[in-house]
Amino acid sequence: MIEWSEQHQMIRDAVRRFVEAEIEPNVEALEHGDTPPYEVLRKMFRTFGMDELARARFASQLEGDGRRAGDGGGGGRGDAVAMQLIPIIELCRHCPGMVTAMGVSVGLTAGAILSKGTRAQKERWALDLLTLDKIGAWAITEPDSGSDAFGSMKSTARRDGNGGYLLNGAKTFITNGPYADTIVFICKLEEDGVAPAERRVLTFVLERGMEGLTQSRPMRKMGLHSSPTGELFLHDVRAGRERLLGESEDLQSRTGAKSTFQVERTGVAAMALGIVERCLELSLAYARERVQFGRPIGEFQLIQEKLARMEVARMNLQNLVFRQIELAEAGGSPTLAEASAMKLYAARAATEVALEAVQVYGGNGYMSEYRVEQLARDAKVLQIYAGTDEIQISAIARSLLSSS
Repeated sequence: MIEWSEQHQMIRDAVRRFVEAEIEPNVEALEHGDTPPYEVLRKMFRTFGMDELARARFASQLEGDGRRAGDGGGGGRGDAVAMQLIPIIELCRHCPGMVTAMGVSVGLTAGAILSKGTRAQKERWALDLLTLDKIGAWAITEPDSGSDAFGSMKSTARRDGNGGYLLNGAKTFITNGPYADTIVFICKLEEDGVAPAERRVLTFVLERGMEGLTQSRPMRKMGLHSSPTGELFLHDVRAGRERLLGESEDLQSRTGAKSTFQVERTGVAAMALGIVERCLELSLAYARERVQFGRPIGEFQLIQEKLARMEVARMNLQNLVFRQIELAEAGGSPTLAEASAMKLYAARAATEVALEAVQVYGGNGYMSEYRVEQLARDAKVLQIYAGTDEIQISAIARSLLSSS
């Protein structure tokens, strides 16, 4: 097992100071007001030079050096991954929704374009997403789909006879949907004589304001209030071939989407670590200060058991984060099954710890004035998005059964 290096700790402390100064005092406005998270995220990018770093890496990729945006290259890949994970952990200590808003724009949307797009498409759309100059949305989920994203997909692309396409359909639960400037839209190609289940999956890059594209207001939801979620409606949206990702109908969009899920799942471990760290800190402070029956509740063995379990979860999650860093340093990445295992454990651990933190606080923990209430609501979605717990179990079991 590795440890955080001195450089990592210095960056962590700097990011923590930024979060405590710029985000923690504004959590109520981000959670319950009409304040989207994007300006403060842009400020964080500028403060730590994340925008300039993204520009440099993007330029390197276009030069054909084989590195992905966000990849440090050479022997520094582990450090590069660590630098990506540290802000996620620190943001999740106070406002996990901001990580989802940032990750979908910088990671999923930009990542899809960088992975499968032409050079012209990368230059047109990806860089602005990587720097957060533009906000991105990755649209795959539909009202009647969910876990069966491809099998139940009804959104369609129809050839218009002029080399372009007419897009129709509806997407729901789309992170950044209400405010997105750039939208990666996944649908099926209408083909005569081809059963819907067998039709090719295509990916298009759309932009706010296109005729026939409607972006809903933010949806009301249980948690992650600082991450705007919405619906998208498309009615005969015209898309030229230059908007078809890769400018080819033969591109393997199903594979690309699955790779995106793999990246998203591994990120949950860092999110869970931030939530668990903060829940443990708050619970320890409360256990020392809260007096019942004439003594601090931390002296009662049942409370001690809760605190001990929280620490075990924190250690395990930190090891999962270190595992990602070690793999990156060796030039590898988790398999889909390993990513699913990471997400399954991390999501359950974060949810259990957050609920136990509410229990430590008792009646106070159920009140929104106490931060553990928010963290408990926010943690629950980790068991749902990027594939439910049940989907992760199935992926892990299939991998085990198919191995020799």
